[in-house]
Amino acid sequence: MSKQLDMFKTNLEEFASKHKQEIRKNPEFRVQFQDMCATIGVDPLASGKGFWSEMLGVGDFYYELGVQIIEVCLALKHRNGGLITLEELHQQVLKGRGKFAQDVSQDDLLRAIKKLKVLGNGFGIIPVGGTYLIQSVPAELNMDHTVVLQLAEKKGYVTVSEIRSSLKWETERAKQVLEHLLKEGMAWLDTQAAGEPQYWLPALFTELYSQDITPEEAKEAIP
Repeated sequence: MSKQLDMFKTNLEEFASKHKQEIRKNPEFRVQFQDMCATIGVDPLASGKGFWSEMLGVGDFYYELGVQIIEVCLALKHRNGGLITLEELHQQVLKGRGKFAQDVSQDDLLRAIKKLKVLGNGFGIIPVGGTYLIQSVPAELNMDHTVVLQLAEKKGYVTVSEIRSSLKWETERAKQVLEHLLKEGMAWLDTQAAGEPQYWLPALFTELYSQDITPEEAKEAIP
């Protein structure tokens, strides 16, 4: 078995050497290559040195991508409280990279974010519907918070009554979760809404997706 793995690894190295330009430039090809590596327990991103990094430059690629992700998250933090959809993050990163930069997929972003987790509990990935919310602040979010975020996904906001009805929770439990999101800046409270207050999640505002980060916002965000 070990001989077969060694042979497969050798073949994988030859494949990487032959197709390194394609792996660098084509996001879909890069995903397939990463999956091939995973089958034999090889992680091309695990080390900044060694064969994989030197051959493909993937270590530098994901390091640079991680820096760009941090810059976008910092620049938008005052709008969304540190939560951003994967789609919006992807859109903003592509804008920041410019037309002639290496193409980047959402899969690339997720891999880079997972590497950023070594910096501490500041970065996290929260499944919401068919996509993900990226958390870029060190707030403690448990399963209750995640479920409420998933509930708010369709409309961008949620109410205490909706939480009680959908999740069969007591009022106090719903309020505790919502108050925590308010305190962390991840939710905004609309007390003028008809019926009862609405807790809006800025990260889920579809209206914000088309807004660009201004140079002033970027400068203010980066220390």
